[in-house]
Amino acid sequence: MGRIIAIASQKGGVGKTTTAVNLAAAWAERQRRVLLIDLDPQANATASLGLSLDGLSTTYDVLLGTASLREAAVPVGVAGGRANAAGSGADGAAHFDLVPSSMDLAGATIELVELTDRDRRLADRLAAVHTAYDYALIDCPPALGLLTINALAAADTLLVPIQCEYLALEGLTEVLRTLQSVHERLNPELRAVHLVLTMYDLRTNLSRQVSAEVQRHFPRELLQTVIPRTVRLGEAPSYGQSVLAYDPTGRAAAAYRALGAELEEAFTDAAT
Repeated sequence: MGRIIAIASQKGGVGKTTTAVNLAAAWAERQRRVLLIDLDPQANATASLGLSLDGLSTTYDVLLGTASLREAAVPVGVAGGRANAAGSGADGAAHFDLVPSSMDLAGATIELVELTDRDRRLADRLAAVHTAYDYALIDCPPALGLLTINALAAADTLLVPIQCEYLALEGLTEVLRTLQSVHERLNPELRAVHLVLTMYDLRTNLSRQVSAEVQRHFPRELLQTVIPRTVRLGEAPSYGQSVLAYDPTGRAAAAYRALGAELEEAFTDAAT
């Protein structure tokens, strides 16, 4: 597997799921083999892609060992919804798999807490599909609990969306402290950290001020691509689609394509 990226933030409403869904779609559009794992009990990534859970295994089943990642992965297209894995791949259908979530996942922490391998359940299951995908993206819940620890224990890269709002850096220090702890105790492969600004509005001084502040504190980690605040980006999930399908020529779709390209370049530079 080329990269395993945990998309995490202690804060809610920062564009975490939006980034997970649309970055995955952008890479699938480029014919990369992508696995998106919805590790949030709210199942927003699953809903954003218009997937019905009828008869499907979920991340709850994967963590509890009643289904493998391969069994739980469902082919989806950039346009959302369940797709034919044998399709042409013109809309990324043959390159984009989703492991859906459900509210059952909220109980996983209680059921896993007594297991000796509770922190590495996801890492062990990803190891079984390591040759099948170029990228695995893990959409984490907005908390630094056992589910997020599982994601960080499996990942080699942390991507943190930062909303261009007041108190944008709130909680980031704690996320980075957790990353350092996981790196030292569970996963020495977790090294790379990238920050991406979301909900950026060129018309406001606040967005520019937040950008400057993040740049001042984290010049090496901050990506150049910014994700704009657009109406279409907010509408796309209600149609069960990525913004690349819902508004393919819009600013948000262009931004997520640029984000995918910038991250790929960063991965290549890190490997040389």
